[in-house]
Amino acid sequence: MAVYRRVVVIGWRVIVGSLVVAALAGLCWLDHRASIAGVWLGPVVLVLAGLGTHELLGLYAAVDIRPGPLVVYGGVGVVVASNWLGRVIGPAPSGPWPVRPEGLAGAFAGPCLALALVLGAAFVGQMRRFERPGRSLVPLAATCFAFVYLGLLLSFAVQLRLVFGVAALVSLVLVVKLADTGAYFAGRLLGRHKLAPVLSPGKTWEGVAGALVFALVGAWLSFAWLVPVMNTQAEACGMASPWWGWIAYAGVLAVMGILGDLAESLLKREAGRKDSSTWLPGLGGVLDMLDSILLAAPAAYLFWALGLVGLG
Repeated sequence: MAVYRRVVVIGWRVIVGSLVVAALAGLCWLDHRASIAGVWLGPVVLVLAGLGTHELLGLYAAVDIRPGPLVVYGGVGVVVASNWLGRVIGPAPSGPWPVRPEGLAGAFAGPCLALALVLGAAFVGQMRRFERPGRSLVPLAATCFAFVYLGLLLSFAVQLRLVFGVAALVSLVLVVKLADTGAYFAGRLLGRHKLAPVLSPGKTWEGVAGALVFALVGAWLSFAWLVPVMNTQAEACGMASPWWGWIAYAGVLAVMGILGDLAESLLKREAGRKDSSTWLPGLGGVLDMLDSILLAAPAAYLFWALGLVGLG
């Protein structure tokens, strides 16, 4: 019976995961063909940011931390949406690559400005709610954490699409999610040595090995096939990457994805939760889906910005 249940759980995860991947692939293709960057994926990112914020507020409430929800929702949304403002006040450079430092500053002008403004809004919101000493610092810190964790880290994924094209974003998702898949199956089938027994008992060192192998497959698929086919911007700039670049890309993103997963596990354990929500049957919540991508996105952006990955 236990084996049967395990097979059912794995099968259901595969089905739900396949549907999510198919929907994402369709949206990425539409966005790749669109004349306005992000017209299809932008609303999806904003919805995911809103749902992730809802789940994060639920984790806060489980330990009796209750920041002003309107400020948190609004702040995260403003930071994510401001990535398109950055293309107005600081347009992304158009080659040659790698991106110059002033180009990097221009790309993130919108999110940095938005983050500064919403941090001020967080203080104003807490000032309005102030009643007595000892009850403001924790909710204020929780509010600011949400801005950075969901707003700023998601901005790196958005900028991958806006600056380097859809293929760059897909390479991030493909490598990280294949690493997640490799860790899951290797841990289930071969796992013996616990990676973080208290924080996340299901994760094993064998799972880490599986994540690295599957991440290499994802990087090879990305830079041997996907990027040359989709990333016409990279072709126009004559961008090329060393063979070791995509190998390092796979390894770093796999490790950062595992750290992102463990980071969210820390939040869930603190709140006494197994999943951030049950919004995605078999996969948990939106945060459970985004956790590995959030910490991997800045690393992926750095690889692309330095020209370490691109056309194979």
